Amino acid sequence: MSASPLERIAPALAALAGEDAARAAQPAGAARSSFRPFLGVLTAFWIYVAISNVMYANNMQASLSLMKVEHVFAPWDARLVQHLLLYPLFVLCMWGSLRIGWQRPWRAVPLQLACALGFAVLASPALVFGELLTSSWYGFTDHSMQKEWSGWSEFFSGPEVPTWIASATTFLVTYAFGLVLVMGFAFYQRLRDSQLRSAALERALTQAHLAALRMQLSPHTLFNLLHTIRGQITWDPPAAQSMVVQLGDLLRRLLTAGEQEFTRLKDELQFVTLYLELQEKRFADRLTIRVPLHEDLARAWVPSLILQPLVENAVVHGLAGHEGPVTIRVEAYASDERLVLRVLNTIAPGKAVGGIGIGLSNVRERLEVQFGARASFSAAPVDDNLWLAEIHMPLLRDGPGGRARTTN
Repeated sequence: MSASPLERIAPALAALAGEDAARAAQPAGAARSSFRPFLGVLTAFWIYVAISNVMYANNMQASLSLMKVEHVFAPWDARLVQHLLLYPLFVLCMWGSLRIGWQRPWRAVPLQLACALGFAVLASPALVFGELLTSSWYGFTDHSMQKEWSGWSEFFSGPEVPTWIASATTFLVTYAFGLVLVMGFAFYQRLRDSQLRSAALERALTQAHLAALRMQLSPHTLFNLLHTIRGQITWDPPAAQSMVVQLGDLLRRLLTAGEQEFTRLKDELQFVTLYLELQEKRFADRLTIRVPLHEDLARAWVPSLILQPLVENAVVHGLAGHEGPVTIRVEAYASDERLVLRVLNTIAPGKAVGGIGIGLSNVRERLEVQFGARASFSAAPVDDNLWLAEIHMPLLRDGPGGRARTTN
């Protein structure tokens, strides 16, 4: 026996849910995805930092030069070399921060601080190296920066230490901004992935719900048809045999329709016509059916089996309570890019109106799931002798995927 649509969809739901749970269980900073998007963000940020720092230092030095104060800020090319040297270290530290994450704070926070401080304290030595490198390019006599350099011992013991601390503090703040930026981008990626997984789960659940609703019609329809054929076996065996053949065709169409979310209106009307013809053979002296179809609507798409509960309801309730003739008419027409489906049947005069049964409730629920507020369904007596079941829904000309492209 083949699995039902719900059983086929269930593994997909379980897989999606398992994937979602597995991702949620991962550390926040576990960078399992590619680092390339982060690299682009960090590169753009670092270019901005480098340009800002170079422009700030040049402007401040120009202002000080007007007051005859020289060589306070390093030249622009030395600062540019500094930022070029710090760039790979900055990227490496950010990559490490993403890997570390923030779960288990007792372990993550010290490691994050180590990355930040390790980057910040190397900023001043990188600038010194940039000054030495650019000085070797230009020579001390031609270059504005004319510092004597006697080694690292002088750097650590002289007045350079406060400058180093100030530089480390500045770049620590810069690092913090970069860390907030990359963590925010990582959070955005996780949020986007979570939304995509949630949307996939919602689609799978909707498909499972619709499949269950469609398959709910199969036993209900089969039960009614078997009762129809049983009534023919005793007094008209040839008619019963013909009806069995028609029933086989009907069940084949029913199984095919039950696996599809949408079908052509032409096919849907052929299905209900086959069903009504079976009922007409049983009630030949009482039942008259009319199922006209406008050719311009033949290729429109409708939810599969959406008319079946309506025609079943028309047969069962139209024939009940009286012995007179019954006419069932199925209509379809378009109005303002909306499709209207109507099933009308005569009823016994003065017959009490019953409640909405399982079939009509099924139709209402399917329309709500598939179209929301864009579709409506009503079933009520028009007068003492006529019952009307009516569906209003978007006119789908472009196939099932055209739901999002319909014009209302």
